[in-house]
Amino acid sequence: MADVHIVVLAAGKGTRMKSALPKVLHRAGGLPLIEHVFRAADTLSPRSTTVIVGHHAEAVQTALHERLGLLFAKQEPQLGTGHALLQSEPMLRGRQGSVVLLSGDVPLLRPTTLEELVRVHTERGAAATVLTAVVDDPRGYGRIVRDERGRIIAIVEHKDASPEQQRIPEINSGIYVFDLPPLFGALRAIGASNAQGEYYLPDLVAIYRSRGLLVETVVARDSREILGVNSRRELADVTGILKTSRNEGLMEAGVTIVDPATTFIGPDVSIAPDTTIHPGVYLEGQTVVGTGCVIHSGVRIVDSRVDDDVIINNFCVIVESHISRGARLGPFAHIRPQSVVGEDAHVGNFVELKKTTLGRGSKANHLSYLGDATIGDKVNVGAGTITCNYDGVAKHPTVIEDGAFIGSDSQLVAPVRVGRGAYVAAGSSITEDVPPGSLAIARGRQTNKEGWVSRKKNR
Repeated sequence: MADVHIVVLAAGKGTRMKSALPKVLHRAGGLPLIEHVFRAADTLSPRSTTVIVGHHAEAVQTALHERLGLLFAKQEPQLGTGHALLQSEPMLRGRQGSVVLLSGDVPLLRPTTLEELVRVHTERGAAATVLTAVVDDPRGYGRIVRDERGRIIAIVEHKDASPEQQRIPEINSGIYVFDLPPLFGALRAIGASNAQGEYYLPDLVAIYRSRGLLVETVVARDSREILGVNSRRELADVTGILKTSRNEGLMEAGVTIVDPATTFIGPDVSIAPDTTIHPGVYLEGQTVVGTGCVIHSGVRIVDSRVDDDVIINNFCVIVESHISRGARLGPFAHIRPQSVVGEDAHVGNFVELKKTTLGRGSKANHLSYLGDATIGDKVNVGAGTITCNYDGVAKHPTVIEDGAFIGSDSQLVAPVRVGRGAYVAAGSSITEDVPPGSLAIARGRQTNKEGWVSRKKNR
């Protein structure tokens, strides 16, 4: 197949969004709008990708810095889609093949549709191929005008269309494939004699036909694919479509989602069959969930790994951590970045882990903070235990070796080590290492003053 080049339009202000954030960077389905577009285009293995920026150009370029190899062209002022595409000429000069023009605010376009568009364009030897759709309400869209043989002869914008043309249900998606050789010469021939005084890319259809160049069309199988985002309402609409599609795919693959309407699962999340997701769960980023897990309502998991047969009770938050096979969490547990919960370990209600490893079969069931700690296997951490890891300047480690028992309401003042099988008495503030097999008691002596209450009341 001939070389394919991608141009993505991302210069618009998005005035109706009423936002300081560039429109293409608003998120839908867990990704910026423009990232959905890039992912669809990736299936074409493009030789180059150029982004046309304008409004908040620097913010868009900064946000896309992780996508290596992108080229940027600035459109200033913004004089329409034809003018926008013309800005890519320096990037495409001397190149061969075709250019696929995409809009950065159209996140539902399927890779298979793009592949079909390019295939039809190539097989039929077209100079331009337009992706179209048939919709129930075509208001606001450019209409596809065809001759008696069904060939496209023009695209007429809604505001320039006659009453008869406005009744046409087939619309322009704004997505095209162009052969490179005739493209930029034809772009310079576009006029601005329309209601908005802009240089409309759809005018190329009439120009190409007048020059004897073949223009083809491909009709999208699902008209929702071409939906653009111009307002917060439309952002919510496409987000809902993405969420529904994602959840349906997972259910078809064997995942139980109790209430798909309230469950959000990001595009890069992986879930094995026979896991059950309860209502109100958010799984985000590069999260991986194994088989046989149960994730209860209100849980949020970001960029984490959850192994098989894990139960996560209600309202837990897990970020950048690893939950091992058979572990039990929550309710109301907070697992902060760089933490590991070992196999069959228990982290209970209102327990927070930060950069901590909790070993196999260990338990921290109630009201504890464990930070910068390495905790061995079969350790019992009593209610109210705190690792005092921060001295106001630096963080310090706590080590609790296998089989140790930490009594309730203990403070372990780091750096400190509790040896294998050692016990810490309840209410202790441990400031020195505890040898293996020892009992550490570090609390003030209790004094009882008999009769004190009645004497106080008499006074």
